[in-house]
Amino acid sequence: MTDRVHPEVRRIADDIDTMEIRGAATIADAAARALRVQAIESDATDPDVLRADLRAAARTLLETRPTAVSLPNALRYVLRGTNAQTVEGIRENVEAAATEFCARLDRAQADLGQVGANRLRDGDVIMTHCHSTDALACVEAAVEQGKHIEAIVKETRPRNQGHITAKALNEMGVPVTLIVDSAARRYLNDVDHVLVGADAVAADGSVINKIGTSGLAVNARDRGTPIMVAAQTLKLHPGTMTGHTVDIEMRETEEIIDDETLAELGNPTVKNPAFDVTPPRYVDAIVTERGQFPPESIVMLMRELFGEHTTEPWAEP
Repeated sequence: MTDRVHPEVRRIADDIDTMEIRGAATIADAAARALRVQAIESDATDPDVLRADLRAAARTLLETRPTAVSLPNALRYVLRGTNAQTVEGIRENVEAAATEFCARLDRAQADLGQVGANRLRDGDVIMTHCHSTDALACVEAAVEQGKHIEAIVKETRPRNQGHITAKALNEMGVPVTLIVDSAARRYLNDVDHVLVGADAVAADGSVINKIGTSGLAVNARDRGTPIMVAAQTLKLHPGTMTGHTVDIEMRETEEIIDDETLAELGNPTVKNPAFDVTPPRYVDAIVTERGQFPPESIVMLMRELFGEHTTEPWAEP
């Protein structure tokens, strides 16, 4: 049935895979909208065929970014509307679920920003890693409250997502100092908060985020600098409640080095993990739209939101 996946779904999947669409909330929004397109545009006349089309579309999206838990959480939310007994009923339910999910996303980030802003004081200096719209929402809310915030931004190799963060902060009127990743420890004494996002949060409070986050957290703890993680609840990984681990995505060699240079070096093996895991003992608070939580209590929020078990509605029955 994969040949029935709508071309727009495949385009969105390609954009997620190549990081044209990036950021957990943006990925989740795009995935929900893609399923809505699949439901509306499908020419299926049988409800079972339409459900199969939607599962195939969901799998196409899911395969793009195995670590970004916002993606399967978005798919779960939208695919809950596929139990109707008619094609029209499925279409209407999926469209409504996708619209509701995207609206909740819009509200969640603003609410999270207000919670995170309450942890920031006038005159604080933050250090960021990678690019997180959730983290930026905290800074934006703090600035709107009249607080003066400054930022030390790690460039975040190999794709330099820190450049995106630096531009966004500058547009907010936040003074920015851009540093190479390896200079983080040197400048932590000048920092009041390390503020990062998350691609996934596990049931034990571990934070899965852009490679380099765990090293920054260890250095920050050594310096006594608080570490705040900004993560909407869509970043919570319900599968970790039942013992599943989070897959760490390995990116292409070309992001680090070109083939010619690689050959000049004798073709060494190249590893390019996109993420690492920061243990909960290095995290002071996880800020969500539901409030802030110590990492050890995040499992209680997970149970409230997802129950004790999760399903994979994109799997073939």
